[in-house]
Amino acid sequence: MIKKYYLILVLMLTISSLHGTTVPKREFRGAWIHTVGNQLFPKMSADSIKEYLTKTLDIFERAGINAVIFQVRPQADAFYISKIEPWSRFLTGEQGKAPTPVWDPLQFMIEESHKRGMELHAWCNPYRVTSNDKEQLHPGHLYFQNPEIFKKYGKQLYFDPGEPKSMEHTIRVIADLVSRYNLDAIHFDDYFYPYPIAFEEFHDDASFVKYGKSQGFEYWQKGDWRRNNVSTLIKALNDTIKALKPWVRFGISPFGIHRNLKDTPDGSGSNTNGLSNYDQLYADVPLWVKNGWIDYNVPQIYWKIGHPAADYKTLIEWWSRSNYGKHLYIGQNISTFTEPDLENPLKTQFEAKMRMVRELPDVHGNVWWPGWSLTRNPDGFTDSLTLKYQRYPALIPPYSHIDSIAPMAVSELKYKSGRLIWHHKEVSDPMQTAHFFAVYKFPEGIKPLLSESRYLVKIVKDSQYILPASNIKENYSYIVTAIDRCWNESPPSKTLIIKH
Repeated sequence: MIKKYYLILVLMLTISSLHGTTVPKREFRGAWIHTVGNQLFPKMSADSIKEYLTKTLDIFERAGINAVIFQVRPQADAFYISKIEPWSRFLTGEQGKAPTPVWDPLQFMIEESHKRGMELHAWCNPYRVTSNDKEQLHPGHLYFQNPEIFKKYGKQLYFDPGEPKSMEHTIRVIADLVSRYNLDAIHFDDYFYPYPIAFEEFHDDASFVKYGKSQGFEYWQKGDWRRNNVSTLIKALNDTIKALKPWVRFGISPFGIHRNLKDTPDGSGSNTNGLSNYDQLYADVPLWVKNGWIDYNVPQIYWKIGHPAADYKTLIEWWSRSNYGKHLYIGQNISTFTEPDLENPLKTQFEAKMRMVRELPDVHGNVWWPGWSLTRNPDGFTDSLTLKYQRYPALIPPYSHIDSIAPMAVSELKYKSGRLIWHHKEVSDPMQTAHFFAVYKFPEGIKPLLSESRYLVKIVKDSQYILPASNIKENYSYIVTAIDRCWNESPPSKTLIIKH
């Protein structure tokens, strides 16, 4: 009971301080929707799953989310129609078994996310094949055609990253996704080489002997060789994606520690003490950022402020300094936001964490884990996003390194039958096509300022906006802008004044 009253008090304090919190107009606000391990979908009909997903997206939209990161390849399988890999066991309960009736979850999520003004990022795991040794692979799985490119580690099965055929297969899968679907991005998580198991070695000696020396690595450089294998894949994937559709981004969400200070003779590591991307997972993420092989970076800083081995403040500041001025979003574990504030234990760390995200110059947003939990509003977390921290929509920061040219302005903005309608000229260049539209609303007597987030009321997919019933009795002026695939914003439309 005490906890209940405490949470109510926290929520009241949150709501009472609404006007003291600045909400940026440009901010990445992602949410991860994982499918690996899902035990619910196999028991549900297609219509029930669709209803479940749409309700989740409705909650995301109200909470200000602008990017849905949907796991479509959890274990070398597919949450979409594929001729390359089998249907996922986490959709139907059995790998390779198609849903009845056949439908395409990825296509559904793309359409429903875009309908709500949100991006859809296809989340893929590059190397994991099984989660345990009880899972049965479909007879048509690549494993039975090329077993030599797979390795068992612990109770799981993985691709061997040192085998060129592993890389070729992964590139083929991603190329297929990008070419056939209207994606906004391809997203990889933190699983590269397997997370280490105590006293067990990942047995890739055969591929190291086979390829290492010819690739320029001596016998004592196995770690460097492994990192090169992953980096080679990352570069090849980015090249493939951009050759197919230059506007599709490639993002990585690595483990939160790149390297520990004690492991870096040059003092470049963070003052932490834990597993690291570089030394245990063989992922050199800053190299990928520096070389432009990825378009955004989302380190999973899943710890509290003041954690003795992996302090949130230490890590967010390290990544901000070490991301070469590129797109940096913070992977946030929702459960840590209820930890007591270090300076005032009567508060949670929510405010302090959000302040760091929004005040550090090279941090551009958050991705919330696990996204499913937003539907349950744990400890009032979703209310805090909806009512305070993400209470206005936000445009994603522009990917100007891909394209910096703004689309043409919309024209013929009109009010008709309770809705705004407008026109945007079609162009042949897909980079200059309007992907979304931003609708701004200004009360009577207020000078239109597109720079202020409080006047941005909606991001829409189509060339219309239905005015809420509450607006009908008041006088407002409206402006609409076009947003291209890289989030460049057009000049404003002419101002439309609606008087009632």
